[in-house]
Amino acid sequence: MKNWVAGRLAVVSAGAIAMAMIASPAHAEKIAGSYICVFKKDRVSKDDAPGRAAAAVRAHGGNVKFVYRNTIRGFAANMSENAVTAMRRSNPAIAFCEQDQVASLGPIVINAKPGTGTPAGQSTPWGITRVGGSASGVGKTAWVIDSGIDGSHPDLTVDQARSRDFTGSRNGWKDENGHGTHVAGTIAAKDNSIGVIGIAAGATVVAVRVLDRRGSGAYSGVIAGVDYVAAQGKAGDVANMSLGGPVSAALDEAVIAAAGTVKFALAAGNESDDADNHSPARVGGVSAADNIFTISAFAKGDTFASFSNYGADVAWAEPGVSIPSTYKDGGYATISGTSMASPHFAGLMLLGTVRSGGTVTNDPDGRADPIGVR
Repeated sequence: MKNWVAGRLAVVSAGAIAMAMIASPAHAEKIAGSYICVFKKDRVSKDDAPGRAAAAVRAHGGNVKFVYRNTIRGFAANMSENAVTAMRRSNPAIAFCEQDQVASLGPIVINAKPGTGTPAGQSTPWGITRVGGSASGVGKTAWVIDSGIDGSHPDLTVDQARSRDFTGSRNGWKDENGHGTHVAGTIAAKDNSIGVIGIAAGATVVAVRVLDRRGSGAYSGVIAGVDYVAAQGKAGDVANMSLGGPVSAALDEAVIAAAGTVKFALAAGNESDDADNHSPARVGGVSAADNIFTISAFAKGDTFASFSNYGADVAWAEPGVSIPSTYKDGGYATISGTSMASPHFAGLMLLGTVRSGGTVTNDPDGRADPIGVR
């Protein structure tokens, strides 16, 4: 990990994402009565975390929602602010607590109305062609931390046994929004006679649902999804996170820890802002050895997308304007956003080493992002 990232997180720790159309909050959108607390790793082991979390919360009248063991050691709980303050004062094993916040998909633009049914023939989206995709990804695995996936979509191979829901939906990990299915298709839509083809065609996708039908969720649930991927993922797997929101030290630390095994592609965000102001995009500044890459978006002609976030945390740029892919209910849709750029890079990582295929023009930070290709 780069020293500046380690230092930034250490300071924070010491001081303590209807149709995919919800905008990431410009400021922290807090969730009342919900808190995320992180233990000091030298004080609480992975095996001890559940018991220590239950005891700490029970002593102060709260209710544990999630326990984190595989990335950060910690928990999320429903508690009052006063109870959290008292718990921290009485428990030296707790490094910091932060109020839970809203994660969302960002202001995605839907360019073509989503449709159900399978179009005749198979087409190759322009972004897949631009970065050299459509190679076989059969036998490889991508974890889609998002709004779920359409498990019966004919153009996707979904590992239903390992798919999980962290939103509490009665429909489980099923995609009720469409965004997660779109992301999955860009990564891994099959090379067959229908629909579209993905970067790593035919790869297995696993739904890790952390966002509801409106495209929003809680950071506490997002961290739980990341924690699950850390436990289940294997070397060679990739995870995609096309979501984000305000800065969260707990979420940042969880992603960094999970990337010890699984490679992460993170959407830079769609606020025309510095990615450093958003989690988890801000942790894309870690070194390549840490397996985390934040991705900006560009349009046909390699022009930087006007909505895309930018900055030193961004490692690569990928196609993100007018991207056709799979959608919920067996359908297809054309959507724009860094949410569409990130899965291009996730698919490329499944196929092997990513190389530069030129640079974007009009990058707002003055440092032209390289375009990742196979």
